Amino acid sequence: MTPGPVAAQDRAKFQKLIEVRANALEHARLARELSRQRKTIISQLLDSGYSQSDIAREMGVTRQAVQKMLASG
Repeated sequence: MTPGPVAAQDRAKFQKLIEVRANALEHARLARELSRQRKTIISQLLDSGYSQSDIAREMGVTRQAVQKMLASG
């Protein structure tokens, strides 16, 4: 079965789908950038002498979560 032309009543749905996809891609790009920034800041704090536990406590997460943030990317 091959798709036919888009019906007029569905054109707005396809346009919305394209917009949602573009937004999702932009959010994914932003999430990667924020993750890089977070990793950089954590590394700087570690270099300043703070422990992973110190950082985790301030962030309200577990030490293991901080480890995963450092390992990601």
